[in-house]
Amino acid sequence: MLVPKKVKHRKWQTNRISDRRLQRPDTRGTTVSLGQYGLKAVTGSRVRSNQIEAARRVISRTVGKTGRVWIRIFPDRPITKKAAEVPMGKGKGDPDHFVFQVQPERVLFEISGVSEEVAKEAVRKATAKLPLKAKFVRREDSLAN
Repeated sequence: MLVPKKVKHRKWQTNRISDRRLQRPDTRGTTVSLGQYGLKAVTGSRVRSNQIEAARRVISRTVGKTGRVWIRIFPDRPITKKAAEVPMGKGKGDPDHFVFQVQPERVLFEISGVSEEVAKEAVRKATAKLPLKAKFVRREDSLAN
């Protein structure tokens, strides 16, 4: 699973973003730049590190040895959780897992070295592992936006 090696702050403050702000299209990472095909988010969500790993594994398995996969996101936001049956108060809980805050139009994965049909199938399988809606994009499609 993807976890930062070193962090400046163990616990982050709660990010109070409105739903309208979350659904605003992302401004960075919106084009396919490394591979030929990509998986682009249509809706926003928080993606956990284990969900990213599950999607990466299914893409790698589908594209085989000839294909190449790039992960364009990294979970750096810590999410804390208090232990079970702990009373209210006494501070914030310990870090439980890491997430990446995905906004619409962000490219999550890129694929190259395979045919378009294989890449579409890999993206379809990977989308089922993620908590958001995503679409298949080609390199020239993403440059036109």
